[in-house]
Parts: sequence; C-alpha cells; structure tokens
Amino acid sequence: MSGSSSIIAMKKVVQQPWLEARLNCIKVSQAAADFKQFCLQNVQHDPLLTGVSSSTNPFRPQKICSFLQ
Repeated sequence: MSGSSSIIAMKKVVQQPWLEARLNCIKVSQAAADFKQFCLQNVQHDPLLTGVSSSTNPFRPQKICSFLQ
C-alpha cells in the first residue's frame, strides 16, 4: 500500500467506533415487539402467507405451443 492509501485506511479504522457510538440502541424486547407489529401490519402483502396468483407468478410452468409438437 502507498502512504496515502494507508493513511486513508487508518482514518476509516479510527472513525468506525465514533460512528457506532452515535447509533441509537434499543432493547431486544422492544425490537422484537416492533418487528412483530410490522409483520402483522403487512401480512396481507406477504406472498409466502397469501400465495401468488398464477397470472402474476413469473415461475409458473410455461404453456407449450400445440403447433410445435
């Protein structure tokens, strides 16, 4: 590494703890409650729970053309 790139890398190493110290932390129980509430609010948009209609499913089996058989 050249001198200037080494200095830049070291500055990033020094700045990282300062960035992490400014993060707002919340309790795990609060994060879990927020996540549960988010999931319950968005359940109607979850294709794993509601399914995907065959007309909008990009992975449905392709129809075979009868002329090519």
